[in-house]
Amino acid sequence: MGVFSRFMDIVNANINSLLDKAEDPEKMIKLMMQEMEDTLIELKSSCAAKMAAKAKVERNKQELEALIARWQSRAELAISKGREDLAREALMEKKKANADLQKIHEDIARYEELIKSSKDDINQLEEKLQGVKQKYQSIVERANRAREEQAANETMRKATDADTFARFSHMEDKIDRMQAENDMSRTGSADLDARFKDLEELDEIEAELEALRKQTEGR
Repeated sequence: MGVFSRFMDIVNANINSLLDKAEDPEKMIKLMMQEMEDTLIELKSSCAAKMAAKAKVERNKQELEALIARWQSRAELAISKGREDLAREALMEKKKANADLQKIHEDIARYEELIKSSKDDINQLEEKLQGVKQKYQSIVERANRAREEQAANETMRKATDADTFARFSHMEDKIDRMQAENDMSRTGSADLDARFKDLEELDEIEAELEALRKQTEGR
């Protein structure tokens, strides 16, 4: 079911009021634009049909004007030939054609008025539609901003969440323990290396002492 039911409903509608009452303004305004565009198509089609009808009447007008001129010419020819009876009949036909021409003039004037009214309606509705499109763009931009703000707030909420801090703290503690274990491992290796060096130095000293003893005993 459409938001509007006829052209004047659209033109006279208070768009802001309708949107204020709508549960989903974005959906409502889409429906409005669709109905306006459908109505525009109907108005333009109707206007085109009136313009085509006017063009046909204008062609009939040209034919009648040519017919009137022909009957006038025949009446003059009949008079010149002394045939008043034929001239009278020609003038009678000319009178009928003039009556038809008068009606055609009235039809053309009526079509011109209808076409002008249709074009005014089209312009009026196009202006209304343009305003609604601008309103829709504004609503879309506001909705996008609201979604972006909501996403940013959600991200901030997660970032400041106690569980998140706890997880980060636990991770930091784990990293600190791993680092300490690595440091201890490196320290233990260094101590062992130092003890072996001490033993190696003692062996060298003992070897030198033994050499000195043998040298002394040999004397």
